[in-house]
Amino acid sequence: MIGKKFFILFSILGLAAGAQAQQAKLPQCKNKTVVIAHRGNHIAAPENTLASCRDAIECGADYVEVDLRTTKDGKLVVLHDSKVDRTTNGSGRISEMNLSEVRKLQVFNRNKKTHRIPEFQEMLAVCKDKINIYLDCKEANIEEAWKQIKAAGMENQVIVYLNDERQYLQWKGLAPHIPLMTSLPKDVTSKEQLLGFLKKTHVQILDNLKDPELIKTANENGVEVWLDVQSPSEGPATWKEALDKGVQGLQTDQPAHLLTYLKGH
Repeated sequence: MIGKKFFILFSILGLAAGAQAQQAKLPQCKNKTVVIAHRGNHIAAPENTLASCRDAIECGADYVEVDLRTTKDGKLVVLHDSKVDRTTNGSGRISEMNLSEVRKLQVFNRNKKTHRIPEFQEMLAVCKDKINIYLDCKEANIEEAWKQIKAAGMENQVIVYLNDERQYLQWKGLAPHIPLMTSLPKDVTSKEQLLGFLKKTHVQILDNLKDPELIKTANENGVEVWLDVQSPSEGPATWKEALDKGVQGLQTDQPAHLLTYLKGH
């Protein structure tokens, strides 16, 4: 998340790049309310695997959210945690493993099929022309990520979630037209503060902005708001509460059920 430190730094540097930022366009979506499958449709298949991505495509989600990390030998892989312990039969930090070691790991699953940690280029190939990517760069080589996005012809199918100021500067330098998303600094709580933030930080989407008035202000300034609704208790009441705030997108652990709900409401 972009914090106060970066907000101040950005103001000092004056890196507005306004004309370029305004040209960043969000990928096209099938649904009126944007549906993001959190780590793929991982209720049906293990998270961040090609199978969970294919399931997200099959159920009709607009985006698959994937987490990106770099291995010891510089390869990009899709994995949420810094370690492989929780999701695989191995142990250790992904940044200390070569791709050949990673490919030997089996991802835990609830069926008899074998799944593994995919390379980013494999995920791009599965998604191309079928589903957009909500890219969460955890600890990843951004230059290589952009190179692979371009090589796959996916420039218009990706939005990037920013975890810190360094990532903002890198993406702005490498790909000024790619849509960016971030959370607000905690100290931005008023309309005036939000307008000041948006004036100096050019993003197309804000994450987890819950005040209806601030959501309205963001929308009036051309910025969408997507909420995370995934939780063990996620369901119709959760979705209605979020939608009533006036948001444009929902990140969910239940994409198929959410889509059924949206069609009925």
